[in-house]
This record gives sequence, C-alpha cells and structure tokens, in this order.
Amino acid sequence: MRVIVALTLAALAGSAAAASADWRQDARRDDILRYEALDHAWSEGLRQARRAGHGSDLRKLGPLVDPRIALPRPQPAPGSYRCRTIKIGSPAGSTLPFVQYGWFRCRVELTPGGDLILSKTTGSQRPYGHLYPEGDRRLVYLGAVAWGTEDRVFYGQDPTRDQVGAFERIGPQRYRLAIPYPKQESMLDLIELAK
Repeated sequence: MRVIVALTLAALAGSAAAASADWRQDARRDDILRYEALDHAWSEGLRQARRAGHGSDLRKLGPLVDPRIALPRPQPAPGSYRCRTIKIGSPAGSTLPFVQYGWFRCRVELTPGGDLILSKTTGSQRPYGHLYPEGDRRLVYLGAVAWGTEDRVFYGQDPTRDQVGAFERIGPQRYRLAIPYPKQESMLDLIELAK
C-alpha cells in the first residue's frame, strides 16, 4: 500500500497543477506585462521581417501573421493537430528576423477538471501549458518550453522557460498561438495548429 501511495504522489508531483478561472491569478507579473505588450511585439517583429526582405514570405502566410484576424469560438477541439512555428523579429539584432519551421505534431487535451492543455509533442522546442478563457475571440496560454530530449517543463518551474501568449482561431480548424517576447530567439513566436 505504501508503494502505491508513493508512486501516486510522485506522479502528481510531475504533473501540471489545475488552472484557476483567471489566468492572471496563475501568471507571474513579468508574464502579464509581456502579454500586455503583444501588439508591440507583433508590429515590431513584422517591421523587422519586412525590412529584412521577408515581405513575400509573410504574405504567403496570410491570416496567420495578421494580428487583426481572430474569429469567434477560439476553443480547439481536443485531439491531434499538425503544428509549425514561425519566429518573427530579432531582439537586439541577435538572430534572424524571420524563420519558418516545418510541420510537427501538437495535441490539445481536455482534463477531467475541464482545463484545456496544449502541447507540442515533437520537435526540439516543445511548449506545454494551459489555455484560459479570455473573451469570445481569444484564449490565453500559460506554459513552458522543453528543449531537445528534456522531459516536460511546467509553468512556474523555471522563469527562463515560462511562456505567455494569445490563442486564436484564424480559420476552419486552424488556430494560432502568438507568444510575445519569448525568452529565446525572436520578438514573436507564432505557432500554427491545423487539422
């Protein structure tokens, strides 16, 4: 019996805590500020990418890179998705102002408690986190990123891995997660999800 209890406690220690009703209650102050700066990250990232000659690349991405596109009913159905990451802008000119990666796999899960969980399951950068309600056209993502072959990382374990972003529907069974000022490589990460 003690072995079962110990294994259960170990499993719970390695899992994400349930989300509260308001993402601001779970977020750290600097992540709230990053979220509030989303519009600036978006406009400055696009400006840098266009100035570096990536205007045609951005146009090909259509609504994915248009900050004005956000359709009603942003909640994704649980299940598997194809996903890809586009990195826009360069903090202090230290990286490329536009990088588009190929398709990987993501998953959306609905927990027994009613929380929506988003995870990227393949690739070298794998975000994992909760999606919180925020109006009729947006969810807020609070999560963390694991790199390489690392195990899953949860929001709040390591501030250098924490992420915040806006999750929106941009078409039929097509979504995006916009992460402003990620801690690495860009001014704005866009993760596209599609069925």
